[in-house]
Amino acid sequence: MFLDVLNKFFGKESAGSKELAKERLRLVLVHDRASVTPEFFNQMKEDIIKVIREYMDIDDDAISVDLSNEDNSIALVANIPVKGFKRAVNQ
Repeated sequence: MFLDVLNKFFGKESAGSKELAKERLRLVLVHDRASVTPEFFNQMKEDIIKVIREYMDIDDDAISVDLSNEDNSIALVANIPVKGFKRAVNQ
């Protein structure tokens, strides 16, 4: 905490805000490269989760869905913790 105060006093950013800005820039670049708007991505994410929720009980607080850029390709990376499966299928 004292180091953060000194860093602010001398005009240096803390490592946390620097990493946060770096992550935000990475996300902007990946979304731009994928040619999707954040609104489109959020709608797609909600639709995917809605479909999964029909078949499984999932941990809503731990869901992570993001785009990743590796080796000149874009991947949809999802971490959706499953609490259980729904046995009955609506017909």
